[in-house]
Amino acid sequence: MPDGGEIMNNGASCHREVIGIHNVSFAYEQKPVLSGVSFSVKERDFIGLIGTNGAGKTTLLRMIAGLHKPSSGEITLFGEPIAKFKEWNRIGYVPQRNSFNPQFPATVKEVVTSGLYGRGMIFRFLTKEHHTKVLDAMDAMGISDLKDKKIGQLSGGQQQRVFLARALVNSPSLLILDEPTVGIDAETQQSFFHMIKHMHQHHNMTFLMVSHDMEMVKGYLGQQPASSWGKLNFYIKHSHETQDCVESNLAHSLKGLREQLESGREVVSVVGDTGA
Repeated sequence: MPDGGEIMNNGASCHREVIGIHNVSFAYEQKPVLSGVSFSVKERDFIGLIGTNGAGKTTLLRMIAGLHKPSSGEITLFGEPIAKFKEWNRIGYVPQRNSFNPQFPATVKEVVTSGLYGRGMIFRFLTKEHHTKVLDAMDAMGISDLKDKKIGQLSGGQQQRVFLARALVNSPSLLILDEPTVGIDAETQQSFFHMIKHMHQHHNMTFLMVSHDMEMVKGYLGQQPASSWGKLNFYIKHSHETQDCVESNLAHSLKGLREQLESGREVVSVVGDTGA
């Protein structure tokens, strides 16, 4: 496929746009990082973003997450210009682990709970339902027994489970993942990929992930990028006709899948087909 243009999704025209990037550029201290990037992500897309160091991958994700403002161009989320977008609870964001201060004096439960504090909700009283969401998210990621430990005391794999639980606590419609498996052992990586593939195939979720793991990206999303901009390559898989999970609650579904993976039993009995 030639460079540029909208990422095409066969048979996906019925799905609305989740992310719109329209001629976006970004410069840091007058040094160009991204120039004239345009692409579109539709509901239930899984976009894998690969590029060389300095290509602007993390910068692009941070702009989509509302943490950077583009120098020019427009970003829309769920059809709204990002400047007017208010439903940040619909977006889960897992940043790079190296952007986290391991000395940050917060417990696992506090970090996961912070995922409930959408913009404008910092001092909002947490209800019983909110606390249940936090407990379910920790249970799903197998970190309930770590809830009172300081985040800096955990291994890399444990920390990543905490960050994923934080991102999933509101059952987001869009999950943004920035190098989610860097510094994690191979067994934990495999479990992590099973989980996100399950979420994509069996729950109404859209994914945008930066990864260095070419084998994983190409193995699941295809060997050729669907679109390229400069040094950025976008790989795509659309989940359109897959059967929804028999367990509609995301946290409970992931808990069942995790227990299957950790016990070494067949995943197929949880997810309902061989696709996960």
